[in-house]
Parts: sequence; structure tokens; C-alpha cells
Amino acid sequence: MDENKNPWTTLTTEKIYDSPWIGLTKHDVLTPNNTPGTYGVIHFKNIAIGILPLDKDYNTWIVGQYRYPINQYSWEIPEGGGLRDVPPLDSAKRELLEETGITANKWTKIQKLYLSNSASDEFGILYIAQDLSFGESHPEDEEELQCKKIRFDELYKMVNEGKITDSLTVTAVLKVKLMMLEGKI
Repeated sequence: MDENKNPWTTLTTEKIYDSPWIGLTKHDVLTPNNTPGTYGVIHFKNIAIGILPLDKDYNTWIVGQYRYPINQYSWEIPEGGGLRDVPPLDSAKRELLEETGITANKWTKIQKLYLSNSASDEFGILYIAQDLSFGESHPEDEEELQCKKIRFDELYKMVNEGKITDSLTVTAVLKVKLMMLEGKI
């Protein structure tokens, strides 16, 4: 099997929905078995950006907000969308400052990932922010956020107990824990 060969054949493509944030496209296809099918793809216009701030005492900051699509409150690392024509690190710095009031002198990219590659092209990048300074947060007008400082080990426990289910947060926390165990942090 050639991993670089696309086994799907696209017959027609139709834009179904378009907004400033996402687009939905319907594709009539032939599946890898050569049978007719339909594939809907959600296109995200921004890159998902997540930041795990970490101070020298292994404290971190999480943000709580109500997430409309899942109809529930969610605790997460600071995260948001970055325009595709802006360097992702610049977007990470902006998001961290907006949501927490934190700036950082040290940034480490720790992971790239697709968030739901069976239905969308949403791509994300995760960072650790260290050597922190603190100021005022400036959330966007449509955001109602709560920010709290917790020990990293407490956040790790929340992830392991399933109390935190946001994919960027789960990935960042598990990656940082692994880096700690390997002596990289």
C-alpha cells in the first residue's frame, strides 16, 4: 500500500455553508472500494492554538467558559484561533495575554495535531509558555471567561479522572507530564 496515494476519487464538490470561521463542503466520491458515497468536510479557517503556561513552581493557569456546541462548561488551557497568515507563535502570545494577562519570555512548541481528521481539517499547535510575567487579561467581547491558577499535578489529575475533556488541554497536559518524566522540563 502506498501511504501517499489517495484511494478516494472526488466526483463533485459543493460548498454548503461558509462563515468567517468555518466552511462545510459536500463531496460526492468513489470510496476506496470504488462505491459511490458522500463525504462532508468541515474546513476551519483558523489554526487551533493552545498554551500551557508553567511557572518555576509548576503552577499553571486554566480558563473556564461555557462551550455552546457541547452545551456545558469547560476548563481548558488558554486557547483560541490563529489566522493562517499570522505566525502561530504570535497567535499563541496574543491568546495567552487576552485570556490570562500572562506574557512569557520562553516558548516551546510541544505538539502539532489534527483535532478531528475524520470530519474536518482542523489543525492545532500546542506550546508551553515559561518565564512568566503577569498583567491584566483582555478577553474578546463575546467571551465570558474565568481564569484560575492551579498546580500542574492537580491539572494532570483532573485530566486522568476525566474531569477535563477538551482535546487540546488533554494533549498538552499529557505531553508536558511525559516531558517532565523524561527530564525535559
